[in-house]
Amino acid sequence: MSQHGASTQERPAPDEGDGKYMTILEHLEELRRRIFYGAIFVVAGLVAGAVFGKRLMGFLTDPAERMVPNFHPTFIEPMEFLMTYFRVSLLAGAVIGMPMLIYQLLMFVSPGLTRQERRWVWGTAAGASALFGLGCAFAYWVALPPALRFLLNFGSDVATPQIRIGSYIDFVTRLIFWTGVSFETPLVVMYLSRFRILSWRTLLRRWREAVVVAFTLAAIVTPTIDPVTQSLVAGPIVVLYFLGVFLAWLVEPRAQPRPAPERPSPA
Repeated sequence: MSQHGASTQERPAPDEGDGKYMTILEHLEELRRRIFYGAIFVVAGLVAGAVFGKRLMGFLTDPAERMVPNFHPTFIEPMEFLMTYFRVSLLAGAVIGMPMLIYQLLMFVSPGLTRQERRWVWGTAAGASALFGLGCAFAYWVALPPALRFLLNFGSDVATPQIRIGSYIDFVTRLIFWTGVSFETPLVVMYLSRFRILSWRTLLRRWREAVVVAFTLAAIVTPTIDPVTQSLVAGPIVVLYFLGVFLAWLVEPRAQPRPAPERPSPA
C-alpha cells in the first residue's frame, strides 16, 4: 500500500461537533449574540419579578405566618420596603434568567469540545441545576419552618417579636441559597475523584471528617442553636456525601493493565 494511502487510513474521523473554523471577530460576535439572548430572559425575569413581587414576598413570608399567629413584618425606614421589593425582583430575575444564560454560554463553548467533554459539561450543568433546585426546595419546605419556629417563639413570653421585612427576607433568601449550594456536594466529591485529587477509597475512609464538616456547614447555613434544625440540614449533606462517593467510584479513572513483556523468540 502506498504511503499516501496509509496516512489516509490512520487519520481519525472528525468529531460530529466540529464545525468550521471561526475568526476571533466571529467568535466575539457569536459570544455577543449568546449573551444577548440570555440577557433577554434575565430582563424578562426582572419584569416578572417586579409584576409579581408582592406574591413572591408573600410566598417567602408564608412559613412565618404559619409559625406565628398574626405575623406582620414591619419596616422602619422609608426606603426599606422598596429596596426589599427590588431585591426580591432581582432574585426572581436571576432564578428565571440564569438557566438560559448558562445554556447560551454552554452552546457557545460546545463546538470546541470533544464528544466526551460535551457529555460531561452538559451532564454536570443538568445535575448541578437539579441539585440546587432540590436544595432550595428542601430549605423552604423542610429546614425553614423549624428554624422559624425556634427563632420566633424563643423568648416570646418575655418580648413580642417585631420583625423587619428587610432582615426577614435577607434571612430566608440566604438560608435557601446556601442550602442549595450545599446540595452540590455530590458533584464536588465526584470531581475530586475524577481529577485524581482524592480516590473514592480515601473519601469513604474519611467519612467521619465529612460528618463534622456537614454539621459545621449546617451551623453556618442555619443561624440557630437549635440542634433539630441543624440536623435537618446536616443529615441530607451527609447522605449526599455518600452519594458523591458512589459517583466517584463510578467515574474514577481505572489504572490500565500493563502489557506483558514480549518474550524473545528462540533463534
